[in-house]
Amino acid sequence: MKDILDKYLKVIDWYIIKKYLGTFVFTLMIFLVISVVFDISEHLDNFLTKHSHINEILKYYAGFIPYYMNLLSPLINFLAVIFFTAKMANQTEIVPILTSRASFTRFLRPYFVSASLIFIVSFFANLFLIPYTNKLKIDFENKNFFIGDDPSKSEVHLQLDKHTFVYLQRYEINAHTGYQFMLEKFNGDTLKERLTAPSISYDSLKNRWKIISPSIRHVDGLKESFVQNGPPIDTVLDMRPIDFEVHDNVAINVYSAMSLSTLNKLIAKEQIRGSGSITDMLFEKYRRFVDPFSSYVLAFIGVSISSRKVRGGVGLPLGIGIFICFTYIVVNRFALVFAVKGGFSPLISVCIPNVIFGILGYFLILKAPK
Repeated sequence: MKDILDKYLKVIDWYIIKKYLGTFVFTLMIFLVISVVFDISEHLDNFLTKHSHINEILKYYAGFIPYYMNLLSPLINFLAVIFFTAKMANQTEIVPILTSRASFTRFLRPYFVSASLIFIVSFFANLFLIPYTNKLKIDFENKNFFIGDDPSKSEVHLQLDKHTFVYLQRYEINAHTGYQFMLEKFNGDTLKERLTAPSISYDSLKNRWKIISPSIRHVDGLKESFVQNGPPIDTVLDMRPIDFEVHDNVAINVYSAMSLSTLNKLIAKEQIRGSGSITDMLFEKYRRFVDPFSSYVLAFIGVSISSRKVRGGVGLPLGIGIFICFTYIVVNRFALVFAVKGGFSPLISVCIPNVIFGILGYFLILKAPK
């Protein structure tokens, strides 16, 4: 391994890699400290009024810190590349490299190695670490009522299997009770049974649903039978209270707290049910695989716009970088809107930011000083 590294990475490569990763880690730590301080000041009243135990607060920040590390790392990566590369250019360190028969592609090698290390960490964190730590964060937030909006869906339609359809007008999360419940069973296009009830409640201990005062209509061709306001029915249905919760806020999205295997199972189930959440689930799944590639895209854009020596030092490249950062955030946030409201494929929507800025990066590399 050492022989391979010595063959492809020279002294100047290690110099750039150390500057790259050192600046990235240092800047990321500063932003994380600021984020934690602001979060503590914002939620201090919640901690005190809810009498949260110190262990619970530590678990919350054990979820909070990885979440924001993963969220900020692409942009910190971008700003770190711009900062130290512009500083190298300002100190005339890049000109000797490019005039010593080294092509600009060869100059990019240490950037590629560093971006690859960030990509690997981000990729595996997205798949295995972040879902677990997000669950710690979300559980604490829900318990301490950080969410102010009503998290329940209304007018919900679910398909439990090929023949069974469910409708619920309203569901109360705290009471585990739904209102104006209807269950229909079909044989092909023919209605065979319809059950309606004013309310239905979930028993979390038995994992069963209790249907209150059900009215059941059986249809057999031209023959019908009807039972009104019958006794309560305890039954098992392929639905859970989580099916009636909505999580529109990305920061507390319940799907981000699910492991990949759990998310895949839920996607398979929702493809049958057609409850309208399938787009959010697919977007979250694809996002975990696609987002880490931004480490390459933003790194190459950063080195392209900051490798030229300009008057004013690092100020101009840093200003351009902040503008591109803002644009990237806007496009990245609109990606989910494209999928949910615009009818785009979730996979295409997830790829839009990296594709757009990847093309920009390629154009900037062509225009970079050689």
